[in-house]
Amino acid sequence: MAYIYILPIQTSPSFWIEPLEQGIRRAFGYQTRKLKRKISLDQAFDITRSQYSSSQILRDIIADPPADAIKILGIVDVDLYIPILTFVFGEAQLRGIGSVVAMHRLNNKFYGLPEDRDLLTERLIKEAVHELGHNFGLVHCPNQSCVMRSSTYVEDIDFKSHELCRNCRDRLASP
Repeated sequence: MAYIYILPIQTSPSFWIEPLEQGIRRAFGYQTRKLKRKISLDQAFDITRSQYSSSQILRDIIADPPADAIKILGIVDVDLYIPILTFVFGEAQLRGIGSVVAMHRLNNKFYGLPEDRDLLTERLIKEAVHELGHNFGLVHCPNQSCVMRSSTYVEDIDFKSHELCRNCRDRLASP
């Protein structure tokens, strides 16, 4: 049996792990497992940007996948970037095994608002399904409510659904 592994990296999954596992099962039909592996974020830190390279973290996530892993999703609570963008909520290998999502900018605290664990969990699920969708070969979708819609701002995440639209589900189902 193949599993989607969830790898918390220097973060505690206390309140969000079960809803995240349920969201992933609903979207893709795979069981999940929590992966326990120590990954250091030190090499990914860019001192000039005060951010972490999502690409470096992604390389570390996929370095030694379990034999029964169909996908590995890393979860971090740091600010991620790729060189051409100011920040990213996550990064994934298109049709690859690995992806990473950052909770940092999904948290209301980043915007000076009161913490809202339910909203943070909802945003995390949406971004995790989005990045895993890329792993399964889906690209950004023009449907405003599809979880595969590109998100530039956190409000974009709030606006879209946590589900794949019919067209994306059909693309996912076809070989």
